[in-house]
Amino acid sequence: MNYIITGGSGFIGSHLIEHLLKNGHSVINVDNFDDFYDYKIKIKNTLESVGEMLEFTFHEKELDVQKLIFETSSKNYQLYYQDIRDKEGLEKIFQKHKIDIVIHLAALAGVRPSIERPLEYEEVNIKGTMNLWELCKDFKIKKFINASSSSVYGNNEKTPFSEEDAVEKPISPYAATKKCVEILGHVYHHLYGIDIIHLRFFTVYGPRQRPDLAIHKFTKLISEDKEIPFYGDGSTARDYTFIEDIIEGIQKSIVYIETHDHVYEIINLGESEVISLDEMVTAIENELEKKALKKNLPMQPGDVIKTSADIEKAKTLIGYQPRTHFQNGIKKFVEWFLRNAS
Repeated sequence: MNYIITGGSGFIGSHLIEHLLKNGHSVINVDNFDDFYDYKIKIKNTLESVGEMLEFTFHEKELDVQKLIFETSSKNYQLYYQDIRDKEGLEKIFQKHKIDIVIHLAALAGVRPSIERPLEYEEVNIKGTMNLWELCKDFKIKKFINASSSSVYGNNEKTPFSEEDAVEKPISPYAATKKCVEILGHVYHHLYGIDIIHLRFFTVYGPRQRPDLAIHKFTKLISEDKEIPFYGDGSTARDYTFIEDIIEGIQKSIVYIETHDHVYEIINLGESEVISLDEMVTAIENELEKKALKKNLPMQPGDVIKTSADIEKAKTLIGYQPRTHFQNGIKKFVEWFLRNAS
């Protein structure tokens, strides 16, 4: 099969590409190497995902990415330095390749930054996704998997969060864009017969995790004996989902959408194990064998109090079965972090 993966040089995308290539598939990676965080990290992700460790000197971003494209191109893998907001640029890729399935992971991420830059989040997350659907319509591509987010649930009072719950009250622009994409997806499914699965990811962590996310950030700061920003009283909680379980969920979604027609589904992918902020910090402290220095701060606008995934639909529909308990996941992450920090 030929897959196009948007955001394929990011945290989740690079793991997915690594998985698909190892299983003999062909992959087209579309990534704009956005400077939301250091683009050198995404270059390293890319090289690891294709099984190559090339020597790079980092100067101008454009030159490095062009070199990366040249070095990593092969029969089964192509990398395009492309922004999803540029429909004409995307169209050239769709013209060049036969595409069986689009797996859309690219987005402007982050709840707090979205409050500062709401219009940019709308442009990337909504317009960028619609550009892809327009091209799927034009090129008769009927299979589409989209990365949504647990943030669409907002401060849902009922737990665990079910796909059947009303989600009309997002509390950040990021969450609102993700919900808008789910709604617009149904339009393209209804009008043009595009089969779509929206996967609501619940706080994904593990090796290659973005450095701005809490587990990575806290691990780095604690290891350097620096203060961690500790928001609220420590009782906020998340359904942390290990990257290997997310990749399994995506893979099972691929199998389902390949073998079924007339598909429009929203599916939670979580661990079904809720961990408080206090518990998360303690787990990292135990693995590093260091105590955290906490800088107590008030809750931040847009942050939800708790996330908790009802994964019964994922289990029943696609056979999803997460296996990584939080303590084991943190152990694997800290081991990866220490290897890469040395």
